Amino acid sequence: MAAKLISLACIRGESSSTSYGNLSPRPHYPSMPKYPKGFLPLDQQEKGIEGPESKALFSVVGMTCAACAGSVEKAVKRLPGIREAVVDVMNNRAQVMFYPSFVDTETIRETIDDVGFQATLVEDETNEKSTYVCRIQIKGMTCTSCSTTVESALQAVPGVQKAQVALATEEAEIQYDPKVVSYNQLIEAVQDTGFEGILISTGEDRSTIHLKVEGLRTSTNSMRLIENSLQALPGVQEVDIDLELSKVSISYKPDLTGPRNFIEVIESTGFGRFKAMIFPQGGGRESHREEEIKQYYRSFLWSAVFTIPVFLTSMVFMYIPGLKDVMDTKVVNMLTVGELIRWALSTPVQFIIGRRFYTGSYKALRHGSANMDVLIALGTNAAYFYSVYSVLRAATSSNVKSMDFFETSAMLISFILLGKYLEVLAKGKTSEAIAKLMDLSPDAAVLLTLDSEGNVIREEEIDSRLIQKNDVIKIIPGAKVASDGYVVWGQSHVNESMITGEARPVAKRKGDTVIGGTVNENGVLHIKATRVGSESALAQIVRLVESAQMAKAPVQKVADRISKFFVPLVIVLSFSTWLAWFLAGKFHGYPKSWIPSSMDSFELALQFGISVMVIACPCALGLATPTAVMVGTGVGASKGVLIKGGQALESAYKVNCIVFDKTGTLTKGKPVVVNTRLLRTMALREFYELVAAAEVNSEHPLAKAIVEYAKKFLEDEENPTWPEAQDFNSITGHGVKAIVGNKELIVGNKSLMLEENIVVPVDAEEILAETEGLAQTGILVAIDRKLVGVVAISDPLKPSAAEVISILKSMNVRSIMVTGDNWGTANSIAKEVGIDTVIAEAKPEHKAERVKELQAEGYIVAMVGDGINDSPALVAADVGMAIGAGTDIAIEAADIVLMKSYLEDVITAIDLSRKTFSRIRLNYIWALGYNIIGIPIAAGVLFPSTRFRLPPWIAGAAMAASSVSVVCCSLLLKNYRRPKVLDNLEIRGVIVE
Repeated sequence: MAAKLISLACIRGESSSTSYGNLSPRPHYPSMPKYPKGFLPLDQQEKGIEGPESKALFSVVGMTCAACAGSVEKAVKRLPGIREAVVDVMNNRAQVMFYPSFVDTETIRETIDDVGFQATLVEDETNEKSTYVCRIQIKGMTCTSCSTTVESALQAVPGVQKAQVALATEEAEIQYDPKVVSYNQLIEAVQDTGFEGILISTGEDRSTIHLKVEGLRTSTNSMRLIENSLQALPGVQEVDIDLELSKVSISYKPDLTGPRNFIEVIESTGFGRFKAMIFPQGGGRESHREEEIKQYYRSFLWSAVFTIPVFLTSMVFMYIPGLKDVMDTKVVNMLTVGELIRWALSTPVQFIIGRRFYTGSYKALRHGSANMDVLIALGTNAAYFYSVYSVLRAATSSNVKSMDFFETSAMLISFILLGKYLEVLAKGKTSEAIAKLMDLSPDAAVLLTLDSEGNVIREEEIDSRLIQKNDVIKIIPGAKVASDGYVVWGQSHVNESMITGEARPVAKRKGDTVIGGTVNENGVLHIKATRVGSESALAQIVRLVESAQMAKAPVQKVADRISKFFVPLVIVLSFSTWLAWFLAGKFHGYPKSWIPSSMDSFELALQFGISVMVIACPCALGLATPTAVMVGTGVGASKGVLIKGGQALESAYKVNCIVFDKTGTLTKGKPVVVNTRLLRTMALREFYELVAAAEVNSEHPLAKAIVEYAKKFLEDEENPTWPEAQDFNSITGHGVKAIVGNKELIVGNKSLMLEENIVVPVDAEEILAETEGLAQTGILVAIDRKLVGVVAISDPLKPSAAEVISILKSMNVRSIMVTGDNWGTANSIAKEVGIDTVIAEAKPEHKAERVKELQAEGYIVAMVGDGINDSPALVAADVGMAIGAGTDIAIEAADIVLMKSYLEDVITAIDLSRKTFSRIRLNYIWALGYNIIGIPIAAGVLFPSTRFRLPPWIAGAAMAASSVSVVCCSLLLKNYRRPKVLDNLEIRGVIVE
């Protein structure tokens, strides 16, 4: 029964957290960099590191489990000059970041060989990434047709592997081969479609900073002087100067230089003439959004200034005695003062304020597509130019009165601009989650200057955006940690709940890593910055959320397909409506009494045609899905559930079967010794000294649990010393063998004892059966080939596990447990949490096969796991959910990351996805229903029976309102509250560890 216990431990590998003395366990952050503790000798750490950093990729043959990977990683990190080492057991790769002045690739390779694995340097992949991800801000898109046009243009560029254009965020995310195409060519491709492209990031290993330079003159000499001075700095790759904004944008490698160096160079270049600082608002997405809001606001205000008098002269003053006479005063022939005023006021609205619609129409039509701008331009032009024709006819005739629609074109443009203003205002709120994440970073930091002995000689408060790599920062109690790094001095507790969700403060001392944005609770810390700017953990989480908001949900394809023929169809319907009403009037198809006294049959038909054209709204359809996905993923991030895009959301809401891993998912993943049964008389201290001496060389979680427990028998728990073990041998999946103090020790499962021909007595068999019945793992210990004891190790259930399974049953979601553990322990755990179907002693590939079998039976399957061995199943499942405290490989393979490692967040993820897709359906019902009902009403279907008609300016207002209503409907998701039953779990203290 215990035959697979050590195998399970081997597979689980490093998914269990390691304890450091009496400190809290170190959490593992999703998609974040690892910082090895003490990658250089202490004196070299304090002096700092000089010289460039290199990266090497090794192919490692012979690794079979996470324990193997852990051995390789541990051995490499012990070398001097190693900054980072990550071992991927699934792909047999090891990536090492190192300083060549301390260590070379050959030494690293030999070290891996010494561990017992064959390592080969992979030359081709160490130099340059084959794929970059570029992000571009796109200005001017109005509907799905625009985004589809840009996306098609980008996809057609050689070297582009994938392009996604999001209308809601007005951004493009492009995966491209930098050897074939550059990001500048991608921006040109965007601009060729008629839209403005602004680079956000290139995906290259560099950062960008924007500086405002006071005193920058418009002369080319000043500009060239600054540009040449900056280009001379090591690590500076590109300098762009905007004289109009006095802005200098610098792309650089953060390993070699940083923003403080740039400011110093700029200010020293001009002999005091120039003063540099961080550019306000960073010149990024938020500043663009705010500028767009201001532009629409200004346009609407100016439009209203001209439109209100037009409205008054056409609809109000005509009913006021005195004013009516003034308005009806003839100027030339039948041309009146009122018509002249309306013509004069509506012209700037049509051609100056409404210029954006002409520009947008031209761009769209030039590329063979039609968008909302085309409808608006056609509708307003029809009203305006017919009015001009009517006015000119009145001015040249002594008996023909004018019937103008100047108020139609002016009010149409005003209402549409108001609608766009409200729309961009609402769309800005859909990405508030990202803004809140970014706000976690402090505004200021205290920079320390150290002497050669490591003593503080100066403190200086700086903008946190000016922090550079290897800076030493002081963090006082109550302050936020300003940068990712490691502690070089001091002790404290840090609240990391905003990133990990773990409410308990984590103890920090010299050598421990800290994450930017977390809060220092009590003591003073000095930290050395290792990851700044876009490399930080917080920035990586922000990028993950941004990528999620970019990704299209499959349901959005419906809107994309409709958008291809929507505008042409509306134009045809509009023309058909005008023609039908015009012919009906010309051939007396309806009584003349239907025609209002202020117009003729042609004008009535024209109004119906214009109303059809401007009431149709492709924008609402285009915004229905992306705005809901943006808000849904943002809300998820704020709840500690990172959802990687619309595809994951759409799949999650359909889930009706969940496959749970056991260790680290249903259980805490931190094995502890719970019982010891000796079969012969000996001191417990002596027993554990011998066992720990053998197990201390193993990386297995169960071995670590034994060693940790054995420390309790020593006086100095912090620095334990064990007897020396000789001839150590780790038997994968079984246990270990060693010689300790002239005694032969064999520690492992029952199958190992049988292979070594060691008799397992009946009472030991009974103890093993009892242990498995209690959901514990039994480890047998033999000394000098005689069984002397059984160590029972338990991995406690997560407090909320049983309740979560019960809630899922009430949601009609089936739960299954798949584990590599033995059947006895697996069945015991399953019975305790309430799971009926159990698959035990499963290898990683078996887990993936079981997921596929369930899919073949018709289930939509979610897999919840945390280990390297879970990654094949996470990929195979319809939705992969990774526990946040798990391994990087599991997290990369997953569609949803549960950052807080709380099991109940599985329910939150499913419930949130269901609520989000309910909102998407509601948006589609509204957007499609609005067009299906609105277009016939605008075409006049109610007019014969009720004499009700929709004036074009009201139709335009309704069109603008439809887009705003869809965005506002999506924004209601911000009020999402997770199921109340989960709050009850917290109240009962179930999730409190």
